[in-house]
Amino acid sequence: MKKYSVIIAYFSLLILTTSLAFMPIDRFEITDAFSLNFKSADPSGSFKKMEGTIDFNDQNLATSKFNLSIDISSIKTGNGMRDKKAQTEEWFSSKKFPAIKFTSTTVEKEGDLYKITGDLTLKGTTKVYVVKAKKSGSGNTISFAGSINVNRMDFKIGKKSDVVPDIMKVSFDLPAAKK
Repeated sequence: MKKYSVIIAYFSLLILTTSLAFMPIDRFEITDAFSLNFKSADPSGSFKKMEGTIDFNDQNLATSKFNLSIDISSIKTGNGMRDKKAQTEEWFSSKKFPAIKFTSTTVEKEGDLYKITGDLTLKGTTKVYVVKAKKSGSGNTISFAGSINVNRMDFKIGKKSDVVPDIMKVSFDLPAAKK
């Protein structure tokens, strides 16, 4: 009798986890209203072109996924010559690596924030980063906002310098609309 109880419990668990895996995922596309800013003592600026999708299911975060791409050529620092220098091989090497990419590997709820772990790729180097974001909205539009510190030396962006700090604070607001 006990053997049958274990078998029934096992199949019940299997059915439950299988049904969770097939829960519908909402696909959202990043809108043009996004903001992506970086700040340090100097330089500071923003990126003006970004695209990506967010597959999101608040009831089953294991199926959620962020897939984002930032166009390096869209950097704006308020100084045209600095923007051009950012494209060079010493900095972002935009001809060889035209985009910054972030692809999540896990999405978890942590209090009122979402902890999004993923692969950040810049200039051909990939590092695991954890991003904490606050979600707002529901239905056809959602948005994730937060900030993260990125060490440019991890990605060989520029050279070590007393003028340009290693750590860049990146702030984001990513509004997205259901596809």
